[in-house]
Amino acid sequence: MALLTFNDQYTVYDFESENKSGQWRVINDGVMGGLSESSIQLNSDGSATFKGFVSLENNGGFASVRSNIDSIKQGDFKGVSIRLKGDGSMYSLRFRTNKNFDGYAYQAKIKTEKDKWKEYNISFNDFKPTFRGYTLDDKPVLKSDDIAQIGLLISDRQSGYFELSIDWIKLYK
Repeated sequence: MALLTFNDQYTVYDFESENKSGQWRVINDGVMGGLSESSIQLNSDGSATFKGFVSLENNGGFASVRSNIDSIKQGDFKGVSIRLKGDGSMYSLRFRTNKNFDGYAYQAKIKTEKDKWKEYNISFNDFKPTFRGYTLDDKPVLKSDDIAQIGLLISDRQSGYFELSIDWIKLYK
């Protein structure tokens, strides 16, 4: 991996303070009658933790957090870099091109390593447009200028307790 200079990246969020961490909201399967629960909290080490319990009961099976992105510096970014410490589960990093509650999202899956900080670099070309678990073929490739919302999701019938820590989220050229 090549080192990125200051001009080659843009920090969307780091979690060192409330004003640099975004306004995250929890959206779980309770919107469909499910019983999953989750939360996101800032930690004293400058990270945030998304954690909870995914239940498959009552047609449930997902937990997520989202944050609207007010502005991204123009710059034709090619992808996203995110530093995570996971629990070995598979998570989805998701972008939306609007701030609507529902609709399609661009999604990339990340398989975390248990209790290990790791940086993941994902090209926007690798994000797939999806809607409620189905891949859509008629949507354009994700572009950084179009991003309006970011989220993290755990689903895919992964029931039980989960915990994902986030150090930062950056865009790269």
